Amino acid sequence: MSTQVLEASPTPPQERPAKRRRPRNRLGPPWLFVAPALLCYGAIVLYPSASGVLYAFTDWSGLGGWSFVGLRNFDSLLHDDRALGSLRNTLLLTVAIVVVQNGVGLLLALGVHARIKSRMLLRAIFFAPVVVSPVMVAFLWKYVYNPAPNAGLNGVLGAVGLGSLRQDWLGDPSIALWSVAAMVVWQYAGYSMVIFLAGLEGISKDVREAATIDGAGPVKRFRYVTWPLLAPATTINVMLSTIGGLKLFDQVFAATAGGPGYATETLSTVLYKEAFVFGRYGYSTAVALVLALFVAAVSLVQIRYLRAREDQA
Repeated sequence: MSTQVLEASPTPPQERPAKRRRPRNRLGPPWLFVAPALLCYGAIVLYPSASGVLYAFTDWSGLGGWSFVGLRNFDSLLHDDRALGSLRNTLLLTVAIVVVQNGVGLLLALGVHARIKSRMLLRAIFFAPVVVSPVMVAFLWKYVYNPAPNAGLNGVLGAVGLGSLRQDWLGDPSIALWSVAAMVVWQYAGYSMVIFLAGLEGISKDVREAATIDGAGPVKRFRYVTWPLLAPATTINVMLSTIGGLKLFDQVFAATAGGPGYATETLSTVLYKEAFVFGRYGYSTAVALVLALFVAAVSLVQIRYLRAREDQA
């Protein structure tokens, strides 16, 4: 009996209907989440900054109307001996803070990086002043700098037989600025220490051991191995201490209010007094604009130089 094989003819595959692409909504959920933050940032940061730039060219007194005065505020700034003196004090304070704070921070980092049993406790002690309010630090050091012969630092000097070194630390115009610098260094040296310590922890032990095997002593190991590899940490510390020194206000105002005379006046204290004491808001915003541009320029030059040093390390 013959069988007949029926070959089924292939059926063409059914084509699926193409899905319509929905137009992407550019104002979808992501922007809805970001919009409140952008509005807050614009209201709190952008709008006041733009207003400050505008008021720098006006004679606004803080109340009532104002009129444009062009570059008169900046011309007054260039011929204001008090403002120029505050610029000099700001630069001197910044240089002293950058050099001494980072030098002390590096020494502390090298010390607590050593294998000593109390290194964790010492790290906490050295970093503790950083978390204290700058105003509280200023009042603490006002007691330390008490001009009385038997109080504070003068009392300690007298007790150890160095009574001839007693000073009116915040009342003598020749040393008041450096007394403020010492106060700032005491508070923030621990901050620099932590950053340098992070850099030291990141250096491989193999590199140091190889240098030791090659006959390099502690000084040469630091100069040719450790110091070049600390370039990123140095960049961060120098930048932070420079910006902090240029805009220093809290400690100066709480400790001396710019005195004695104008010996410790900085651009930040001049800005504050012109705005809230003398009511010259237009002039104070001009000072603020100059300070902001000065900080930006110095920071840009520093970051270019330090980044180039990192590439050479």
